[in-house]
Amino acid sequence: MVAVATEEGNFLSWRLLGHEVTGHGDTGMTGADFNVYRDGELLATVTDSTNHLDTEGGPDARYRVAAVVDGVEVDAGEEIAPWSEGYYDLPLSKPADGVTPAGEHYTYSANDVSVGDVNGDGRYEFIVKWDPSNSKDVSQRGYTGNVHIDTYTFDGTLLHRIDLGVNIRAGAHYTQFLVYDFDGDGRSEMMFKTAPGTKIITYDDNGEPASEQYITMPEEDLAAGWSHEDDYRMSAADYREHVVGMFLGWHEHPEVVEGNWPATLESAFGIEQRYDYPLSRVDAEELTDYFLDEYAPSRSGNNRLREFEGFIVDGPEYLTVFDGGSGAELETIEYKPGRHDDGLMWGDYAMSRIEPGNRVDRFLAGVAYLDGTHPSAVFARGYYTRTTLVAYRWNGENLVEDWYVDSGWTPMSNPFNDSPHGVDGTDPEYGTLTTQGFHSLATADVDGDGKQEIIYGAATIDHDGSLLYSSFAEAPPQSAAPGEMLRLGHGDAMHVADIDPSRPGLEIYTVHEGGPWAPLGFALRDAATGELLYGGYTGVDTGRGMVGDIDPSRPGLETWGSGSVGLWSADGERLGDRIPGTNMSIRWAADMTTQIVNGAIDVTPTIDDWQRGRLLTATGTRTNNHTKGNPSLVADIFGDWREELVVRTTDSSALRIFVSTEVTDRKLYTLMHDPMYRTGVAWQQTTYNQPTYPAFHLGSGVDWSTVPVPEYWAPGSVGSLESRLADLIDSGDVAGAAVQRLGKPLEQAARHLERGNAKAAAKAIEQFLHQVEKPRGGTVSDAARASLGHHGAVVLRMLGG
Repeated sequence: MVAVATEEGNFLSWRLLGHEVTGHGDTGMTGADFNVYRDGELLATVTDSTNHLDTEGGPDARYRVAAVVDGVEVDAGEEIAPWSEGYYDLPLSKPADGVTPAGEHYTYSANDVSVGDVNGDGRYEFIVKWDPSNSKDVSQRGYTGNVHIDTYTFDGTLLHRIDLGVNIRAGAHYTQFLVYDFDGDGRSEMMFKTAPGTKIITYDDNGEPASEQYITMPEEDLAAGWSHEDDYRMSAADYREHVVGMFLGWHEHPEVVEGNWPATLESAFGIEQRYDYPLSRVDAEELTDYFLDEYAPSRSGNNRLREFEGFIVDGPEYLTVFDGGSGAELETIEYKPGRHDDGLMWGDYAMSRIEPGNRVDRFLAGVAYLDGTHPSAVFARGYYTRTTLVAYRWNGENLVEDWYVDSGWTPMSNPFNDSPHGVDGTDPEYGTLTTQGFHSLATADVDGDGKQEIIYGAATIDHDGSLLYSSFAEAPPQSAAPGEMLRLGHGDAMHVADIDPSRPGLEIYTVHEGGPWAPLGFALRDAATGELLYGGYTGVDTGRGMVGDIDPSRPGLETWGSGSVGLWSADGERLGDRIPGTNMSIRWAADMTTQIVNGAIDVTPTIDDWQRGRLLTATGTRTNNHTKGNPSLVADIFGDWREELVVRTTDSSALRIFVSTEVTDRKLYTLMHDPMYRTGVAWQQTTYNQPTYPAFHLGSGVDWSTVPVPEYWAPGSVGSLESRLADLIDSGDVAGAAVQRLGKPLEQAARHLERGNAKAAAKAIEQFLHQVEKPRGGTVSDAARASLGHHGAVVLRMLGG
């Protein structure tokens, strides 16, 4: 429950949990009702929603809410006070400023945020990525400060900090951090890319560092001479030496040996033959200077490779699983796949802009229920040329690979002058994945088999790792390749949702940046098949796109894009040129329409409604990621089904959390109990942050009969039931012989679940419920019987009993 002071009174909002839902009615889901108390006295009984406005409540009022089933209170929340300022500031501990090897000073600001219950207490903790002021795009030269990932409780207690070290560059494309309960123990783990120098810092009760511990490097890396003291960041001189080494080994490169690339560098550069091969050191240095000073600048004025510094193109790369509560390292493995080289094979030298360390270091990550039951972590590398994805299950002790997808290299005839985009990779199954990926991914059950797929931009990977489809379209006459079947190709914005509720299943809305080489600048496709529903050619880089219910008079979600795209209805009618913003959407309004979060760089963030205008000005805060204008997080983390806005204060001393205080008469369970939405919150922080959507149509015209009653297993449910029993024993509501008779079957259920035997656990819960209803000796009060019976039945239903 959350309470917020407003001009009209104290607004109260709380969750309808998935297990409290029994069905649907005309204006919402059915299930538990709620008693609302102010200062210990019953204030209201709410049946049609999960919010209430107390017009007589003052700043000193204290509130709690209790779930009511069949007229009996079966669950009660803690007493809370209203937020006096209309928002809540979660205090942060900003990392110290730093100085790069080039002498540049940098500071820190809070960037992306994710949430997870890291200690199993039923409350979300906040995981914050700190971005240095000199963070870079992968195409930008220069050193960056270290990336830090902090974990905070709601009161601002810093539990631990992961310092990724000097060998992980800072920027949106580099660090994708997943926070999720991967092993089902009721506590979230963290998982992300690490390197030598990554360390865990814990803190004492006074907020002072208590310990520092480096991650564990593999024995083979230690034997090879790598260490946590290493610094792989390149200076300009280092890069020149790196190129010299590359040229010295040119004759031995497999692509040269196999005859796929020119036998000499002079041939690759288009100049007359000057040197014998293998090159001598002197000759390699001369060719390097020619490459840096003449060839590269002749391709583009941006190719200032003499200034190339701060990149990391060598050294070990790891994937580490951390305990969310303590920060302890649980396992570290080699990152798959490794970079292979500095981007030469990835096409980073082939185009007019020579950008070592660019395509090779494009990372994405997400969470997906690939088997329909257990969450897997998905990590991806590359999308312009070679495209790779790997999925892992965390079983509590080890990472177990589900599958690995690799398009293979995109063939080039000359790595210093070629066009590797839009070229099939060498793998016979996955070759068409190349150039289809976006700066984000999504996970959803697109084909209705109960298992989630990976939507990788213009292609989709099935739950088993096979290629479901890769989308192509015929290029129109005005394009660069009339009549050819071309990839839809890379883009910056993607939305997977039930956009058109008149059609079965989900849809995918994308915009594409290929310009005259993209057959479509925007497209709405069937998520199950990739079939084009509507779209159009733009001939330019269409950089922004969004979906949302901004016009409640029309069915479904509207779609829109930048440039000439305009605003469209769900069924493909163009509605006009004028469009809302495209940075981030939020479900803020009482009527389930969609609002837009605007504001970027130094502009104060706002929440704007397409028809009603400005609904909120988030004074004293900022968004992230420059022109992208992303809030730190938009998610349903408190209260009813609406989403909260989480942004950093201007000085990053706090996360400021805003809650919608519009009174709604719509009753819906928390969106976090929809698996597609919950996994979406986990991947929202990935690279170019995109909104999160549930698996059902969420809009002003929602058909409640299509909203599913959640079926899920809540990790820790038996433990929660044991805690509830312990509280009732302490209060005297359960006493005598009933203590052992009720406690024993719960202990048995917990042991069976540890062994993976859900059927036996369900039988133990059935025994528990029998003892609750008809105790043989001892005392079980009516209140205890109602509470334990309700929650025991919930656990049994989750177990399939």
